Amino acid sequence: MIDKQVPDMAAALADISDCASVLVGGFGAVGQPNALIDALALSGVRNLTVIANNAGFEPQTGLGKLIGSGAVSKLICSFPRGSTAFDARYEKGEIELEVVPQGTLAERIRAAGAGIGAFYTPTGAGTRLAEGKETRNIGGRDHVLEYALGADVALIQAYTADRWGNLTYKGSGRNFNPIMAMAGRLTIAQVANVVPLGELDPNVIVTPGIFVNRVLTVAGGDPPLATTSASKEGAR
Repeated sequence: MIDKQVPDMAAALADISDCASVLVGGFGAVGQPNALIDALALSGVRNLTVIANNAGFEPQTGLGKLIGSGAVSKLICSFPRGSTAFDARYEKGEIELEVVPQGTLAERIRAAGAGIGAFYTPTGAGTRLAEGKETRNIGGRDHVLEYALGADVALIQAYTADRWGNLTYKGSGRNFNPIMAMAGRLTIAQVANVVPLGELDPNVIVTPGIFVNRVLTVAGGDPPLATTSASKEGAR
């Protein structure tokens, strides 16, 4: 019987070792698997390469806590500002930063999950972000060669799962999580609910269980709902 549920945090994070590369889902604070990240920060692992949309915010939880713990030696992200923990370590030369445009970051991760080795994009062509990269003129426009970006581990948050690891998401909590689930060699999902097998409508499953290795139920793991008309519109 296939059952990808794990009983506790120790089982969820087992086998994550020093020098691992880790994809972390979420967009800002929404859809971020903070329970998994906080536990990883306390696990004692070091020299992690973290791939995320941003560098976190509050130093007490999530990416801010992980970076502040000294566990991260390199961060690959689109938006590194707003994290006092990252700023402090970066100013001391204790953490390496690779900035990737957000659309390029998403496509590099998606490409890894889809088995595509590299692709050309016009984003960044002619800027410092293209330095040292192959550039090709396609259709009269310069394009930069970007490589797929997978990782040893993906930490993601979903809303509902079944024991096979099929996942659904809630609102804007979907964000980077589905493509990161596909791009991690070991994908660990923090979920708010687990339902019996067969209860999830196949039409609403976003991440098939074939991409998920472990499922951990975390009370209160539901991503926050948009509360303004502007944020609701942006989540569509």
